[in-house]
Amino acid sequence: MKVLMTGAAGGIGTRLRTLMKGIYPTFRLSDLHRPKDLANDEEFVQADLADIKQVTRAVEGIDGIIHFGGFSVEGDWGTIHQANIIGCYNLFEAAHQAGVKRVVFASSNHAVGFYPRRRKIGIDEPVRPDSRYGVSKAFGEAVGAFYAYKHGMRVTSLRIGNFADHPVDQRRLAIWLHPEDLVQLVRIGLEHPDIRNEIFYGASDNERAWWDNESAFRFGYKPQHKAEDYRDHALAEQAKLPHDAIGDWYQGGTFCSAEYDSELGPSQS
Repeated sequence: MKVLMTGAAGGIGTRLRTLMKGIYPTFRLSDLHRPKDLANDEEFVQADLADIKQVTRAVEGIDGIIHFGGFSVEGDWGTIHQANIIGCYNLFEAAHQAGVKRVVFASSNHAVGFYPRRRKIGIDEPVRPDSRYGVSKAFGEAVGAFYAYKHGMRVTSLRIGNFADHPVDQRRLAIWLHPEDLVQLVRIGLEHPDIRNEIFYGASDNERAWWDNESAFRFGYKPQHKAEDYRDHALAEQAKLPHDAIGDWYQGGTFCSAEYDSELGPSQS
């Protein structure tokens, strides 16, 4: 399999470059900027996702794509629109035109951030984005479904929680994703024969999880890392944080409380 990973210079992409090296015969990298530590044996194609011609060049000859490119935090609409709306559509369209068979799309927990922490959700609840960034991830999931059902592409959307070596506060005890567990999810998306259009939660074995990840387990996902192993440190760090009436109520945390001006108050459902 010949695989392309976009967003190769970002935080997650940089880590996956190391963890996934050697798994596939061709592992091409792409980003808006060339990684500073690019090795001589790594293939890199520089591309702006908002430029369809550049994206077309990047996906040429590829069988599967790990799409981690785009703007990875909240931003103004112009930035989100170019990188995560136009860029995401360009990626799927170029992949379709090039005959790419599979795409693993980096969605986010922020596509459903406005569910309260007291509620456990699966993949069938309507999206509740908590930010412009979250809106773009909900859009990406919809685009992936379109290319899956209209054009037969096999698409996996990963609603990534907090990607890190260990959880650093109470919220992250529920949404933490160890890098090695992410590799497992990505490989399921690229390799499992029964994938059509799936949504998985990008989370490790978290006892306090707010998400029902049965869809991932059904495809063989077996997370190897437990958030509770870091409980004492995470709770000690939580005690240092200021109270946030909105952010502490909703799963999306500070993405929910930022710019929040609703007169209705937190939703109970």
